[in-house]
Amino acid sequence: MRITVLTVTDCPNARPALERLTAALDGREAEVELIEVADEAEAARLGMHGSPTILIDGTDPFPPHGAVPSLSCRLYRNADGTVSGVPDETALRQALAGATALVHSAGASDCCTPQPDALDADGRAGHGRRAPA
Repeated sequence: MRITVLTVTDCPNARPALERLTAALDGREAEVELIEVADEAEAARLGMHGSPTILIDGTDPFPPHGAVPSLSCRLYRNADGTVSGVPDETALRQALAGATALVHSAGASDCCTPQPDALDADGRAGHGRRAPA
């Protein structure tokens, strides 16, 4: 597992993010890298949505809805509704467990898993409205 923490220079949440990430890993092996992003172009290229952004195997497990890549400060909403400059440890543990499960399931078969029928119970595949009864 490769974890990248994208941050800006002197971000006050960089160290707490690394500490919380270390606690959430709970001894699991991972390659952890801290990258200081210098400009908007680099932020866009790396997928940084504020500092700190944590990427697990290149994916942001906490994608901010509608946010554009930026060098701004980032806030994370915790399960209890509070806001913090780093994701809470429980959320990080869940994200890491999901990444680990994907790694283990990737080698489980040689082919794609069958997809469920694309049509919903009404046969609309999620499109349009259901006619009134």
